[in-house]
Amino acid sequence: MVHTIFYALTHLETLLLPIFQYFGHWSYAILFLIIFVETGLVIFPFLPGESIIFISSTLAARNGFFLDIWLLGLTFFFAALIGDTVDFEIGRHLGRWRFFKRHIRADRLQHATTFFVRHGGKTVIFGRFIPMIRTFVPLIAGMFKMSHPRFAVYNFCGVLLWVGAGSLLGYFLGALPFVQAHFSLILLGIVVVALIPSVGIGLLNLIKSKN
Repeated sequence: MVHTIFYALTHLETLLLPIFQYFGHWSYAILFLIIFVETGLVIFPFLPGESIIFISSTLAARNGFFLDIWLLGLTFFFAALIGDTVDFEIGRHLGRWRFFKRHIRADRLQHATTFFVRHGGKTVIFGRFIPMIRTFVPLIAGMFKMSHPRFAVYNFCGVLLWVGAGSLLGYFLGALPFVQAHFSLILLGIVVVALIPSVGIGLLNLIKSKN
């Protein structure tokens, strides 16, 4: 299983290229679905959003390949934006359940609500850049009563920065011969760097729980 996951992460280009070639312009719909599912459905936080954006943008930089960087950018942007909005609405409905209120202490609920009132904007924007975490931030924002207009503004900014950075980085680096020659290693490096914040947060929570 570990070997399969490692192979998939380091050979995403090899795995995705035949899919793109087979589905043609329907590939935009597939990419939309992947990003939407990663952000909009809580049960799929492990999908490699950054890697998908980077690889697709890299392929768009190649002469003769049908993917267009502008269409890709719009596809990723609206997929993430709509996905986060759906996730936020799910959180709002969960927060109204009696089961939820019965199993969370009132002081913790108040503390979390106060946190999102004060720091929710920054959390929504920067949480977008952390794998796994970005799937749960909109959900938690909805659960702890962050206002919808405020969430929408910060979510728009976070998604714009995330998609813009990933698409432009992949597009301009993808045209470099060095990147094309060492694509698998560079992609693995991106995956590792992207996972560092999630691992760090997990370790901090583990240390706090022991103390």
